[in-house]
Amino acid sequence: MSIKQCSSLEEVREEIDKLDDQIVELIAKRNRYIHQAASFKESVEEVKAPERVDAVIQKVRSKALSLNLSPNLISKLYKIMINEMVESEIAEFRNGGKF
Repeated sequence: MSIKQCSSLEEVREEIDKLDDQIVELIAKRNRYIHQAASFKESVEEVKAPERVDAVIQKVRSKALSLNLSPNLISKLYKIMINEMVESEIAEFRNGGKF
């Protein structure tokens, strides 16, 4: 993975801002897929899917290690993201039965 060599703090911040936009867009896209998956589930337990959550956390930790990034940081970020998305799905499931 290569990154642009910046020549000023302003340029570094511009590149970070671009990445932040992409990260938010990717999280939104992930969330839309989560809601698609939820339409195939029949219960709150299926929405929670603890085995799948564990598998995702292990996968992203491994990816972080391969990129010389803290696996603990990635785990924390993913746990927050997944927990929020699951809570949203559960609320929808309880309110309408289907997503």
